Amino acid sequence: MGLTKRIIPCLDVKDGAVVKGVCFRNLQCVGDPPALAVEYQRQGADEIVFLDVKATVAGAETLRAAVRRTAEQLFVPLTVGGGIRSFKDVQLTLKAGADKTSINTAAVEDPQLIKKCADAFGSQCIVLALDAKRKGDGWEVYTVSGTRPTGRDAIEWSKEACERGAGEILLTSIDADGTKAGYDIDLTRTVVRSVNVPVIASGGCGTIEHIVEVLTKGEADAALAASIFHYGEHTVADVKRALEAKGVPVRKEVGM
Repeated sequence: MGLTKRIIPCLDVKDGAVVKGVCFRNLQCVGDPPALAVEYQRQGADEIVFLDVKATVAGAETLRAAVRRTAEQLFVPLTVGGGIRSFKDVQLTLKAGADKTSINTAAVEDPQLIKKCADAFGSQCIVLALDAKRKGDGWEVYTVSGTRPTGRDAIEWSKEACERGAGEILLTSIDADGTKAGYDIDLTRTVVRSVNVPVIASGGCGTIEHIVEVLTKGEADAALAASIFHYGEHTVADVKRALEAKGVPVRKEVGM
């Protein structure tokens, strides 16, 4: 895993526009994906994630158009997820300019898709989006935007997906997501210790301290966050300064 920890803003995209009430000075509240991505890059973001929240077949081309416009201006990696249903979807998304694609439901329904995509495009391009919810002593995998329980154990699935070629895991705690009460440290640490690829923690970020905690106690390689950045509470540079003060190694980027 990398020595430096990564900070990754997530932009929810619907019909080609960013949703979630994004408000920067001089930028519209429902933002333009390229403009917001470039702003986060300026602040020092290590990567950007676009998540297609509508994820309809009709909306896929609109999203790819936004990816193309963004890729022209971005020099940090761009990951695109949501509605990636097939090998062809992965191919088209990467061709549009994404550096990585994240897949969840399609991978669970057809695990061979992971190997097929990894063999064709490289493991570094294939991110397993793993949505997990506490069940008894462990966690269960959910698909379809966290609405469908699969009966699969999250830890076992994370191992299998990596064996099949996933180069990274984007791990979202359904229990923590949207609470702003902090990431699920137990879940994150358990997955990190079970696989040999980088793990991005997602779900529950409400403060800078939550990011510090998941990158230290949770042992995550990267932290994904949305609201903390979108509502102008903190910049990526603010987070990196706080991490540096705690002795957590981060990359210094543009704007820091």
